Amino acid sequence: MATPAQWIQGARPRTLGAAVAPVAVGTAAASTLGAITWWRAGAALLVALALQVGVNFANDYSDGVRGTDADRRGPLRLTASGLARPGEVRAAALLSLLVAAVAGLALALAVNPWLLLLGAVLIAAAVLYTGGPRPYGYAGLGEVMVLACFGFAATVGSAYVQGNGVPAAAWWGSLVTGLPACAVLLANNVRDVRTDVVAGKRTLAVRIGERAARRLFVGCLVGAFVAVLPIAMAQPWAALALLAVPLALRPSRAMLTAEDAPALIAALVGTVRLELVAGALLALGLAFA
Repeated sequence: MATPAQWIQGARPRTLGAAVAPVAVGTAAASTLGAITWWRAGAALLVALALQVGVNFANDYSDGVRGTDADRRGPLRLTASGLARPGEVRAAALLSLLVAAVAGLALALAVNPWLLLLGAVLIAAAVLYTGGPRPYGYAGLGEVMVLACFGFAATVGSAYVQGNGVPAAAWWGSLVTGLPACAVLLANNVRDVRTDVVAGKRTLAVRIGERAARRLFVGCLVGAFVAVLPIAMAQPWAALALLAVPLALRPSRAMLTAEDAPALIAALVGTVRLELVAGALLALGLAFA
């Protein structure tokens, strides 16, 4: 049986910065239009974190039962390793998604019932990434959905629930947080591209080729910092986010040159750190606006 430490590892806590950053940026963007209701910000953060953990466990379960993780080079997977029964991992995913649903329901009741539809779409996206009869993660659409869910939905949604409106900074901020999140998935899929080919998992990295995927990774990081510029033109303190540029150098170098799994995993973790720091700096700059 998996130990508590292994369950925590299975939740992939090193990826959770991708859930924190968009909520911080969206909330800070909303603060430029009026006061912040902090319980709503906390609920939005809980939704994002629970969705991230839920999709991690759902991915663990689905890839494990499909056999995709049989020769995986990445971090521990509970199902494929046999440390936990598939039903247990599936239950962990469902529990995480239930937490997200309850927090999302509270926000919908307080703000606007149509948020229930958005929440249903996000939960479906978490489940169908590698689950269901035709998982979109196996068709090369993972990065598109990450940008949509952990970029635009999380950032703009966090601004919207404050009830102050959605400023342009939230839309541009969606790229500042969403593009690095796409880069995280690219790093993951480049690491696994050879085993994914064997398993029939046609991720974007498999479809466009490893070399192009590595270059796209760098393009995502460049695009994230370019997206800071229009925000800074209206709110100069937002340029603080550019202080995170040096954090992009090591992951980019690794993605362009490294072949070994540990270096690519380090690039993934470094990209999450980059997104978290850039998001925090952007949020701080918007709070000063």
